[in-house]
Amino acid sequence: MSTPDLNLLITLDALLAEGSVARAAQRLHLSPSAMSRALARLRTTTGDPLLVRAGRSLVPTPRAIALREQVRQLVHDAEAVLRPAEQLDLGQLVRTFTLRTSDGFVENFGPGLIARLRADAPGVRLFFLQKLDKDSAPLRDGSVDLETGVVSESTSPELRSRALFEDRFIGVVRTTHPLSQGEVTPARYGAGQHILVSRRGLAKGLLDERFQSLGLTRDVVTLVSGFSAALALARASDLIATVPERHTHHLRAGLHSFVLPLPVPPITLSMIWHPRMDADPAHRWLRECIRQECADVLSQPAAEF
Repeated sequence: MSTPDLNLLITLDALLAEGSVARAAQRLHLSPSAMSRALARLRTTTGDPLLVRAGRSLVPTPRAIALREQVRQLVHDAEAVLRPAEQLDLGQLVRTFTLRTSDGFVENFGPGLIARLRADAPGVRLFFLQKLDKDSAPLRDGSVDLETGVVSESTSPELRSRALFEDRFIGVVRTTHPLSQGEVTPARYGAGQHILVSRRGLAKGLLDERFQSLGLTRDVVTLVSGFSAALALARASDLIATVPERHTHHLRAGLHSFVLPLPVPPITLSMIWHPRMDADPAHRWLRECIRQECADVLSQPAAEF
C-alpha cells in the first residue's frame, strides 16, 4: 500500500472551507490549475467527487460534508504540533473568554473565579452566558470557549470534557418549614408543595418518576428555569426546592437542607470544550482556574443539614 500524500489534507481542508477551486488556490498561494490537479488527485484517492458543480458554484457531496470537521481538526492538530511552543505571559494576556453555564454556577463559583483571573491576568475578561440547551454548535463555531454541564448520550462525541465534581440532589426549605423538623419520609416529602426546575419547561422531572415508582405523586405548584430561582422561592415561602447539593454550596445559607427520602442517582458536573482548544495555553490555564476554584469553594463548610 502506497504512503498517502498528507499535503492533500491541507488542500482538502481549503477546498471544503472555500467551496471554490479559485478561492482555495488563492488561500494556499497556488494557481487555479494546480488546485484543479490536486482536486483530481483527491477524487482518485478518496473515490468520491467531493465537490460537484451546481450552476456556477461547487457543492460538497455527502462524503465531503462528513469529512469536513475531521479534516479541519487534523490540519489544526498538525499546525499545533509544528508551531513553536508559546510561553504564556499572563500579565500581558489580553483575551475574552465566553463561558456558557447555569446561573447557579455563576452565583456559586463566579465571584471567586473572576477574582482569580483578575489577580493572575488583569487583561482577561470572562463573559457568562446562560446555558439553555445542550447544542454543541457554539463550542464548534467558537462563539463559546467553554461550558459546564452533565456529559450525557446527547453530548457530541467530538467534544472534550473533564469532571469538576460529583453532586447529589437534596431537598431545601426555609427553617420554619414543617420538613425542617422530624424524619422526612417519602410521604411527607411528597405531600408538600414543590418547585420544579426545568430549563426546557417540562411539566415533570426525574423525581416524579421516582415518586410514581413508589405509588406516590407530588404537588408541583410552580416551575422555574434555574436552581437559584428555586432557592429564592423556597426562602420566601413554604415551597420545597430540590437542588444539587454542591452546585448550590453557598446559595443555601440560612435555609434547611435534608437528604432526599427516595433514591435519585448522582450527577457529575464537567467542563466541556471543543478539541481545537486542547493545545491553547490560555485555554488550558482557564480550565485549571475553574478546576481550582471549584475545589476551593467545595472545601469550605457547606450549609448545615
